[in-house]
Amino acid sequence: MADLLTSQDIKDWIKKHPEWESEKKHVERTFEFDDFTQAIEFVNGVAEIAEEEDHHPEIEIRYSKVRLLLSTHSEGGLTDLDFELAEKIDTLVDE
Repeated sequence: MADLLTSQDIKDWIKKHPEWESEKKHVERTFEFDDFTQAIEFVNGVAEIAEEEDHHPEIEIRYSKVRLLLSTHSEGGLTDLDFELAEKIDTLVDE
């Protein structure tokens, strides 16, 4: 089981990853693409990573925008698992 992160841990991580926003019990980021096909290709990449990590984000798709919410629901908040997943997801768009 992963331990919940402190509010300071979360603030420190957000400073290093300003594309992500911290909410009460999750972090989120909206990714924008040129079209629906690119958005779906990104979601498929996220799905592969999520399956490998056995840690799954909430995904909202609106044409060319994809919003991801990460939280460790079993722990009731944010853990290292969420930040590790976020960093791996970021590599899909930073390549």
